[in-house]
Amino acid sequence: MLQEAFPGWSEGAAAPLEAVERCHAAAYVEQVRSIAGPTWLDGDTPASETTFEAALLSAGAAITAVDVGGFALARPPGHHALPASAMGFCIFDNVAIAARYAQAELGLARVAILDWDVHHGNGTQEIFLADDSVLFLSLHQWPFYPGSGGPSEQTDTIVNVPMSAGSGDEEYLRAFDHTVAPAIERYAPDLVLVSAGFDAHEQDPLAGMLVTADGFRELARRTAAIAPRLAAVLEGGYNLTTLPGLVGAALEGFGETA
Repeated sequence: MLQEAFPGWSEGAAAPLEAVERCHAAAYVEQVRSIAGPTWLDGDTPASETTFEAALLSAGAAITAVDVGGFALARPPGHHALPASAMGFCIFDNVAIAARYAQAELGLARVAILDWDVHHGNGTQEIFLADDSVLFLSLHQWPFYPGSGGPSEQTDTIVNVPMSAGSGDEEYLRAFDHTVAPAIERYAPDLVLVSAGFDAHEQDPLAGMLVTADGFRELARRTAAIAPRLAAVLEGGYNLTTLPGLVGAALEGFGETA
């Protein structure tokens, strides 16, 4: 459905193992590669013999997005994937892999990751928790799955902005202007990556937020306005009727100042 909505899309290559293993343990990568039939990697994450290929393609799309300044329309999503295990529909952490690629292959030393998925990006946070070369910022419903990202989880380069259920455009944009934008500007990254989830939308079935298409468009516009270089990666979004329009709204916002 997303491909039909964006006829100008192009296909990325699968991520090389080296890129994935910058973020994930080799033993876990091999566990995914060796899946021989239907299984569950955790209570929310089904997998099969095609999962490894799909996850490499998803991570590779994120890498391509960095190369071209684009938006990776990729599944499975990634921001819950932990260094040594799957979690919450996520196999490999696509945005983290893209950040490490940008540093290792493109010489972009300082990367900021903004995650506006309705769920906290706990996997991304864990991967970069002790690394001050990556700034991680997350706007998310709290308390909510996965239970992390509360107000006490802050460091110099981890900025969590827990939002109350029922928050909409006004609350998200206020949080962006008050906390997110100043943190990114102080950090002065070479690249901003967006974990662009759309499950904070008012019609998404898995959460309790009220963000509209206009809100996502404006979040994207304000992000692009402060990003020296920008790419985005699809995370959540579970209303298949509204998702194409929400991605389109974000693309419009990114394009206004990118």
